[in-house]
Amino acid sequence: METQILKDIPFNADIDFLKRRLRIRENSPSLSRFLTLIDEAKLIARPRAMVRTVYIEDRSEEAVKVAGKWFRSRVLTVNLRLAHRIFLYVATCGVELDEWARSQKDVLMAFWSEAVKEAALRKAIKAVGSHLEERYHPGRTSQQNPGSLEDFPLAEQEALFNLLGDTRAAVGVTLLPSMMMSPTHSVSGIIFPTTEDFQSCLLCPREKCPGRRAPYDPTLYDRKYSNPKGTIDL
Repeated sequence: METQILKDIPFNADIDFLKRRLRIRENSPSLSRFLTLIDEAKLIARPRAMVRTVYIEDRSEEAVKVAGKWFRSRVLTVNLRLAHRIFLYVATCGVELDEWARSQKDVLMAFWSEAVKEAALRKAIKAVGSHLEERYHPGRTSQQNPGSLEDFPLAEQEALFNLLGDTRAAVGVTLLPSMMMSPTHSVSGIIFPTTEDFQSCLLCPREKCPGRRAPYDPTLYDRKYSNPKGTIDL
């Protein structure tokens, strides 16, 4: 089982995207302040990621076992029915950018800095995908993230982080007792090969979600993931 640390991830902020995202116009009197903020962020940002390759050892109707740890999720188990190798990962904007953002005293600058942290996190996530493609050529992949569905709650972070190892030393990410992560602009998950696209959004009924990537399909769970009667005690 291999673990890779991705540290040299360039952060070249997409200024035009951020201006649209933050609704900053070219003639805005705040534009110069925003550009100064971006210049500061470029000097500070150190997005990072950590990836571990693991193999599936056992399965039940409700859980899958990898490297001695069980992940309990009917949806994940079904999604991994054809998989033998999966990739565990954590990606982050980096502690440096997080500390910089928290030091902003001006309300507007603090708001902008959160968007910059999000942009840095996206760079780290993209680096994970590029790394997997270059090293493993997995083909089409999808992913699941602890906490994205009731079926795959934040509690599954514990097994994920145990398998990843010392994430704080490697990439600066700490798993808190609440199962949330610090820095807050960090994401963890399981990437797996698939023959069809999967987005947790398809199974999430939450309305007006700003992060939605696919429309809710109210019949998908019954069609594809419906639990069998009874439970299996692991």
